[in-house]
Order: sequence, then C-alpha cells, then structure tokens
Amino acid sequence: MLESVAFSLGPIHVRWYGIILGTAALIGLLLAIREGKRFRIVPDFFMDLLLIGVPSAIVGARLYYVAFQWSDYKNNLAEIFMIWHGGIAIYGALIGAIIGTFFYVRAKGYSFLRIADICAPGLIVGQAIGRWGNFMNQEAHGGPVTESFLRNTLHLPNFIVNQMNIEGTFYHPAFLYESVWNLLGLLVLLWLRRRPFLRAGELFFSYFIWYSIGRFFIEGVRTDSLDFTGPTWLASFLNVLWSPMRVVFEPGVLTYGGNIRFSQLLALLIVIGMAIIIIVRRKKGYANVRYADPIVSTKAEEKNKVMKDQEVDKGADYDSNRTV
Repeated sequence: MLESVAFSLGPIHVRWYGIILGTAALIGLLLAIREGKRFRIVPDFFMDLLLIGVPSAIVGARLYYVAFQWSDYKNNLAEIFMIWHGGIAIYGALIGAIIGTFFYVRAKGYSFLRIADICAPGLIVGQAIGRWGNFMNQEAHGGPVTESFLRNTLHLPNFIVNQMNIEGTFYHPAFLYESVWNLLGLLVLLWLRRRPFLRAGELFFSYFIWYSIGRFFIEGVRTDSLDFTGPTWLASFLNVLWSPMRVVFEPGVLTYGGNIRFSQLLALLIVIGMAIIIIVRRKKGYANVRYADPIVSTKAEEKNKVMKDQEVDKGADYDSNRTV
C-alpha cells in the first residue's frame, strides 16, 4: 500500500493529496494562461483568478458537504472547519469557484462566460489529476470487486490493484474511471474550441455536460455518495438510466439509507439544463459572439477612452497657447 504522507518536516506532514491537488491547479493554470495569450490576456490575470478560485472552491466544497450532512455537524460545529478529516464535494467546489471568480472577472471588466470558456479545459484536466489524490487516500472508491476483475478484466498495474486492497477487500477504482473520463473530456474540449461554430459560453457549458454525464454513471458505483429519500418513481427512473452499467458493474451501496444519490440527480439536471441553455441562447439570438472573437475588457476600453480624451485636451491646450 502506498503511503498517503509524502514527507514530514518535524510535526508537519505533507500529504500526497495536497501535492497532487496543487499540481492539478498548476497545470490547469498553465492551460488557461496559454489560451489566454491568444486573446491578449496577461498571465497575471489568471494567476489572480486562481488565488481567488481555489479558496472559494474549498469553502464551497465544504459547505456543500456539511449542508447535506448537517446531522453529523450540528452538535460539533468545530468539526466543520476540520476539512483534513474528510468531507468535501466537487459540485460544491465548482459552485464556490464560480461565485468567487464571477465577481473578480466582472470587476476586471470581462465577460464571465468568455473567461470561463478559457478556463474550462483547465478545470477538467485539474479534476482528472486531482482524483489521484483520492487514490492515495484510498477514498472515493466503488463497491467490492475481485482481484481478478482488477487484474484480468481491467488489466490494471500492480500499484493500482494493491492500493485498491483496503483492509483485505478489493474495491472499484472509481477515481480512475473518473480520471480517464475527464482526460477524454479534455480532448473533446480542445477539439471543440477550435471549431468555427462554437459560440461564447458553449465550451463552458460543454464542460459541465461532459463531466456530469460521466459523474452520473460513475457515481452509481461509489459507496460514499450523499443520498436522500425521494419519490420512488424518481429513484426508479434514475436506476433505469444507470442500468446499462450493470453489464459490467454492480451499483454501490447507499451509505446513508436513502434511495437517490444527490450527485446523480444533480448531474442529470445539469446535463438537461445546459443543453436547454445552449439551444435557447442560439434561438433567441443571445449567442451571437463566437468563441474565437476578440475578448475586450470594458475597464480597458474605459481607460483607453480616458487617455484619448486627455490627449485631445492636451492638444487643444497646446493649440490655444499657440494662438495666444
């Protein structure tokens, strides 16, 4: 089994989880900076965006999880702040990051959707890498499987098979399924963003669609899903949608006694919602700007206008002095 602690500096333990998440954020940042140069956006903008987005994501991820597991925290409020004990949710991270970066982007005078388009490939590759942090912690896995399934059916290398052996039981490497799905999504997004038909905002929406489709099916394998008790017809509907997975996978148990996995329901709603948004924006004429069109900050335009006005005023003063 691989150790979750990379190294220690006295009482301070540096974990692989943090190193991997940091690496994921850095690679996502580099992708955004590289694409941003195409639109003449300075790298410092994306660096500042990361400094705002990461804390916002952590807060959102924690609040999302605590909100759905409030019974575990209401009598011990201090535990809410102890994120190293586990308990964060990726959808909460996305919500937090979107809220935090929205205000920063608007303050800089940019369209949020234009910047979100640039950041979308960085988001999905960051998630693909970040899931390996779950691997090191032996978490976010699926239900029990046989060692033969991992070695002979999936043909996984020894280091993954051994890490999926938790207290004598082998488990589905759900982290790996999601990581591979996200890497495929990265290729799709990189292909899409060079297509002439792509409109502003649609790469960001496509990211949500791709990620949520994968999350819907992979979530059904996991055993740590946040769940709730909902209508029987809805639970049956979600199970029917997931049923093709039964050819290879057995569904994971619902840990908290509900009948609906919240992430599955949310993923389905996101896919439907984003598809509707894309269609409506095009039909209503709200998607006239193309992805490849220049990105201009309204703040920069205002600054340039002020500078031009000042130059005109100076010219007028010079002419008046000559006349005198």
